[in-house]
Amino acid sequence: MHPSSCDTFVALPPSTEGQRIIFGKNSDRPCDEVQEVVYFPAKDYEAEEKVECTYIEIEQVAHTYAVVLSKPAWLWGAEMGANEHQVCIGNEAVWGKESADGDEALLGMDLVRLGLERADSAEKAVDVITELLEKYGQGGSCMEDESGFTYHNSFLISDRKEAWLLETSGKYWAAERVEAGYRNISNQYGITTKIDKEHPKMREYAQSKGWWDGKSKFNFATVYSFTTTARIEASGSRYCEGKKLLQKSDGHITAETMMDILRDKDSGINMEGMFMTTGSMVSVIPTDPALPGVHYFTATPDPERSVFKPFIFVNHVNELKETTSPSYGPDDPVKKKPRFQSKPDRKHELFVKHELVAAIVESYKDRGKKITESMRQLEKEKMTQMEELLSQGIENPKRWEDLFPRSVQDEMYAYGKS
Repeated sequence: MHPSSCDTFVALPPSTEGQRIIFGKNSDRPCDEVQEVVYFPAKDYEAEEKVECTYIEIEQVAHTYAVVLSKPAWLWGAEMGANEHQVCIGNEAVWGKESADGDEALLGMDLVRLGLERADSAEKAVDVITELLEKYGQGGSCMEDESGFTYHNSFLISDRKEAWLLETSGKYWAAERVEAGYRNISNQYGITTKIDKEHPKMREYAQSKGWWDGKSKFNFATVYSFTTTARIEASGSRYCEGKKLLQKSDGHITAETMMDILRDKDSGINMEGMFMTTGSMVSVIPTDPALPGVHYFTATPDPERSVFKPFIFVNHVNELKETTSPSYGPDDPVKKKPRFQSKPDRKHELFVKHELVAAIVESYKDRGKKITESMRQLEKEKMTQMEELLSQGIENPKRWEDLFPRSVQDEMYAYGKS
């Protein structure tokens, strides 16, 4: 297996319709890995409390924001998610001249969750992540049963007004503000000469390593990237195809556009095989702060045969039981040494039912077509319902407390009915 990882997209006015920001990401992970969708409410903490991330314990903050996350079930962090302030974050694996090997520290996925829990804007998330990176570093295996799979991270972060691209190499980093149009990232450095924030010693370090002469115009991607590798060539192809798909709908990009891009198999964006798309997310964020954001998650592999189900932040959100994996607490192999033992069953209820139906879809053409049509109809109905909220706002928040779990139940009912 040659891991390739993910693609993340954001589109801002004037590329979108209706003064909205559209965020999307496919999480490409080992094909046997379960991705859960979970919700954590806002919470206050006592002084000097700690938070246990995937591998290390760090200092907790006084208050964390409510978050909804799509995450590999075995770790603490997340591949992608959003918070109550409509900040959205997705991360990508990147490899460059700086070695990604190192001691266990914060995973990029931990930084995604920490950024969402602690930042009320995209720019603030950049600050949170880079401060944590400086203090704790990044490192550790990014697969449950593969000790050698390590990487640096890039992040695409958006809120109601703008997006930020943050790229890291060890503790060094550069960030670029995106105020209009569209942007996508894959598994390669993409920041060039437009750098709006950076590590204060990032250029000095590159010069000390002989990567930059200190005189020519500084290009982050050129300085910190490998010249070429098989990984870079593969991600470069996906990046170019993703950019073309965004460009094709420029000025008219919608949630449906983003879902179609994430479902596209010809481009390689919807990945198949031993390393595949195990979860997908699309968020619709109106620039008007009076209107709610809507966040769609699949919680299942392959968006082509999955339903994007809506979630909105209200004061009280019901537990997302059907997409929450079993918890093993201190008995979890991830918390033990040596870590890499037999893996426990992490399948949540929706995942189990989805995989049973996927087998039917693949084996029985007519019945499979009927099931797929039923799923698409359900998705369309949910999106039509959400369009009213996106345009008119929320009159009765209590009505939407169980929106996502109710949508999951509707999906499972559609499986049985078909």
